[in-house]
Amino acid sequence: MTKLEDIKPGGRVSGVMLGGAVEVVSVEWIGNQAVNVVYRQSSGSVAETTIYRDDEHRLDVQSAGRNWSFDADGALLRLVTEANRIKLAHFFDPYLAIHTSKVDPLPHQISAVYGEMLPRQPLRFLLADDPGAGKTIMSGLLIKELIARSDLERCLVVAPGSLVEQWQDELGEKFGLEFDILSRDMIESSRSGNTFNDCNRMIARLDVLARNEELQEKLLKSSEWDLIIADEAHRMSATFFGSEAKYTKRYQLGQKLGQVCRHFLLMSATPHNGKERDFQLFMALLDGDRFEGRFRDGVHVADVEDMMRRLTKEELLRFDGRPLFPERRAYTVKYDLSPEEAELYTAVTDYVRDEMNRVLRFAETDGRKKNNVGFALQILQRRLASSPAAIYQSLKRRRERLEAELSEVRLAAKSDRAGFAQPKVNQDLLTNMDEYGQDEIDEMEDLISTSATSAETAEQLEIEVETLKGLEGMALRVLHSGHDTKWQQLDKILDDDLMLDPDGHRRKLIIFTEPKDTLEYLRNKVTARLGKPDAVDVIYGGVTREERRKVVERFMQDRDMLVLIANDAAGEGVNLQRGHLMVNYDLPWNPNKIEQRFGRIHRIGQTEVCHLWNLVAKDTREGDVYARLLEKLEAAREALGGRVYDVLGELFEDRPLRDLLLEAIQYNDDEDVKARLYKAVDGAVDQSHLLTLLQKRQLTNDTMPAAQVQELRIAMEKAEAQRLQPHHIQSFFVEAFQRLGGQIKRREEGRWEITHVPLIIRERDRQIGGGAPIQKKYERICFEKSKINQQPVAAFVYPGHPLLDAVISIVREQNDHLMKQGAVLVDDTDDGTEVEALFLLEHSVQDGRPGHAGNANLVSQKLQFATVNQAGEIHDAGIAPHLNLRAATPEEIASVQTEISAPWLTADLEKRVVQYATIELAQGHVTEVRERRLPEIDKVEHEVKARLKKEINYWDSRAAELKEEEKAARRSDQLAHAERRAEDLAERLRRVLS
Repeated sequence: MTKLEDIKPGGRVSGVMLGGAVEVVSVEWIGNQAVNVVYRQSSGSVAETTIYRDDEHRLDVQSAGRNWSFDADGALLRLVTEANRIKLAHFFDPYLAIHTSKVDPLPHQISAVYGEMLPRQPLRFLLADDPGAGKTIMSGLLIKELIARSDLERCLVVAPGSLVEQWQDELGEKFGLEFDILSRDMIESSRSGNTFNDCNRMIARLDVLARNEELQEKLLKSSEWDLIIADEAHRMSATFFGSEAKYTKRYQLGQKLGQVCRHFLLMSATPHNGKERDFQLFMALLDGDRFEGRFRDGVHVADVEDMMRRLTKEELLRFDGRPLFPERRAYTVKYDLSPEEAELYTAVTDYVRDEMNRVLRFAETDGRKKNNVGFALQILQRRLASSPAAIYQSLKRRRERLEAELSEVRLAAKSDRAGFAQPKVNQDLLTNMDEYGQDEIDEMEDLISTSATSAETAEQLEIEVETLKGLEGMALRVLHSGHDTKWQQLDKILDDDLMLDPDGHRRKLIIFTEPKDTLEYLRNKVTARLGKPDAVDVIYGGVTREERRKVVERFMQDRDMLVLIANDAAGEGVNLQRGHLMVNYDLPWNPNKIEQRFGRIHRIGQTEVCHLWNLVAKDTREGDVYARLLEKLEAAREALGGRVYDVLGELFEDRPLRDLLLEAIQYNDDEDVKARLYKAVDGAVDQSHLLTLLQKRQLTNDTMPAAQVQELRIAMEKAEAQRLQPHHIQSFFVEAFQRLGGQIKRREEGRWEITHVPLIIRERDRQIGGGAPIQKKYERICFEKSKINQQPVAAFVYPGHPLLDAVISIVREQNDHLMKQGAVLVDDTDDGTEVEALFLLEHSVQDGRPGHAGNANLVSQKLQFATVNQAGEIHDAGIAPHLNLRAATPEEIASVQTEISAPWLTADLEKRVVQYATIELAQGHVTEVRERRLPEIDKVEHEVKARLKKEINYWDSRAAELKEEEKAARRSDQLAHAERRAEDLAERLRRVLS
């Protein structure tokens, strides 16, 4: 029986742990009844344990002078070697996620994931490619690559509510990644009390988190997330008013998200609103130290090249060098109002102008009332320009609401009260409309447009009601007259040659409007015009998410659906590239929405030139201003191409277009005002100004020239030749699955049927699985993407699939010890008789920071094979030399007993190979990583030092000024704050650089 005294350093002992023998590294006696043993497992990891005299019966000391007996089952050793290779597939396949997903990514998507994001550890990054560039595809590839590298277990996606199902669908269908959407039921039925700990892959609605402080507290207390992705991240905005930063609820959520994750990815096509100070606040979500303090011109200039990637549509190419996006063309369609429409326009505009002038007196006494009434009047003016149906219904609802208010006042005998109750409007919504969904905006607009009034007495309200009655009557007459000149223009567009394809079939068209009344009005008009009720469908704020998905799917797939009429509920995150024709029936007062709308059709997958018609009424006050803007834009497009549409939201940085349109409504009778407005528009669309905006919008010097696309194509072709081939995975899986008791039958070429999945595999999936559970049967599985979409549709088995992962896990657990035992294998393609030893080497580079769960933070890993011959020479053995080997027969093993007992094989070869790997392989690996990482680290250090030192100097100087004021008897309570701020920043700088 083995004694404790028999355990020696360098020896191999079985019974210390389950799964095979271990190598003893050191032995330390504890008295004479126990020893503390440090040992190395077959995986290479080191552990320790205490062994007592009572344990001697289960110990077995193997020959200390020989690490390998070469008597293992050769087929099993080959199988477990392949299991390790597939487990670490990303070492051999630099584009693993591409080859194992149902996507064919484009050059800019590949460069973003593999060139920009994956090398960054930890990742704090802004992906800011243009709208429609496929940022969801890039994020899916990133998630899958991090999973393959064992660098991601917990992932949270935060997206606008209208996009969460789209995220769930795309990650599931294209990448095989199962994500749960955070719901009220999940929160209330949480097993642990914290729903964020119950689910490792979750998608959450941005506003659900931003408006719920209790949920945010649970988020902060949950386990660390490996990766958090924030989609449409520009919504997490903050801005400076004077010297004070104003943080929205969404921005505050963004700050908290950055605290609870290791990798943080922001995605936004519009991260810059034209104001550098706001952009730097936004970038502070990624690095608060680097963007600390209020932006001060001439002091704070931030270089963000290493923190973001931004490519514009015009720069994006296909692999064959052709532009990815087609041309964009826009047309301004001006029309004259009929006499009846002109009369109605004048009467309603006069009412709006008079009420606006009246409401100005509330500016100092009642800011809320001024805002409410002013906004209500803006809505009326926009609906006046929209359609006779919209203005009629709006006037009618406003008259009925104010009439009811008047009746209540009279009944209560409170006609002498000062003013009336204001509508209960969410002021946060009013000032931050971009933070809310279209359904909430529609509801708020209906409430405020019907009830906000400048009247302060019953008499004033009665006069306003009578005015509204007259306007309502005029609007009804126009509606019934049938002389809707705006509709007549759309009717002509429906007859345009572009509306028909070469075969004479009608093409698909998207019409954007704003009020729901106009939307329904157009639905009836267009349906009657086409004579096909099923040819028209709508999307607006009140349409449920599920119904909206059905409408979009129908537009994309059903050739009989020809026209989609929508408001801005379909202006973000909706893919409509099946059509390439669009009409802006209503022009948004925020010009950035024009690009958002255009982006619905001008996106990846679009092959046709995109056409946009903008309808604008001539000789209306706001129409004149907008028509001039559109004409100047079209002239600029001739010189600058479609890029002009990319900066529409930034044209009016100093004064929003909305303000110019309101001024036109109020004062356009004044020729001086009209000239000033035209000058403002001309300056905004001046070619030099546009070029400046385009350069500023670029934010980085990122480019992707055709030569780089070619290099990437060549790199992918090389990777395709070296990667883990599907037939290798198939060969391994079929053999291993059958060894574990699974029943699998070959069906069509490259496709298999699984009639029974053993319990051991299903149980292992429950222990390690994070995605969809393993089924008991599979009608079809396949290992190549091209074999999926046949009938019946096959489950795609690839590295990372739960079924394959469970099989690999069991094979490694049962047989990893064979990697230290060794076996005799034969290469039938080699006619030589020389014996060689084959080693599998894994090496990694770590940095000094603790990683996930306190483990070492891995920066880079590699896996390589090496051979040693009798002369002691060590060579690189290639990518997968074991695949050329087969298990030796008993006769072959007997014939080489003398060779495998030779002194050079019984010596400690492992140390020599480790020495070779350390000097020849790992050293070069470290050098490669150092050359890539040190410039990145130096740049971050330089930027943080510069920013924080400037802030420290500012607050030191401010404290000195306040001390002088204190000496002059002008005591300031800001002195202590300034001193404390300078001290805190100095400590922060010391901590960051330590």
